[in-house]
Amino acid sequence: MDTITLALAKGRTAEDSIKLLEKTGIYFDDFSNKSRKLVFYDNTGRVKLIFVKAVDVPTYVENGAADMGIVGKDNIMEAEADIYEILDLRLGQCKFAVAGFNDDQPTSGNILTVASKYPAVAKTHFLKKGVPVETIKLNGSVELAPIIGLADVIVDIVETGNTIKENGLTILEELDSISTRLIVNKASFTTKSESVHAFINTLQTGLE
Repeated sequence: MDTITLALAKGRTAEDSIKLLEKTGIYFDDFSNKSRKLVFYDNTGRVKLIFVKAVDVPTYVENGAADMGIVGKDNIMEAEADIYEILDLRLGQCKFAVAGFNDDQPTSGNILTVASKYPAVAKTHFLKKGVPVETIKLNGSVELAPIIGLADVIVDIVETGNTIKENGLTILEELDSISTRLIVNKASFTTKSESVHAFINTLQTGLE
């Protein structure tokens, strides 16, 4: 079978994904969380693992630099990449939410300023509701934006909601559920069909 290239981001997603792969019999003997290596091969040489930033995983897969990728649904939605989303691995479960002050409920017809690490997700959500928005891209401390008047509301990933509450904000609306997904390059799905489907079936077995 063909060697497949799997794109994965370091961090908790990588750790959980490696454990899932090991559960299915796919081992990366030289993998270490402390390693600075970016490329690993499994013990059969059939899976090439490359580490990239989470936000770049869909890009690598869409452009064929990787045949497959394991990445959060948040990054898939933001990238709007032309890929196949195949499996929900049920890792890192959380959700998108709109948060702000109670008196800042978004209403139709008003231009809303939204701060987010995910401006494309935010814009798509509000436009579907008929609410015109101006988005501000922030990479961290998104909760600060409404507090200092930079934005009316934020769109961010929420797990417990504690950070939002501790900063005096309220969850105004819950959006899509987020978890880690397996994505596949469209060309690889056809040209490396046997290897790709074997990998998918292996992961499905590990999830059962």
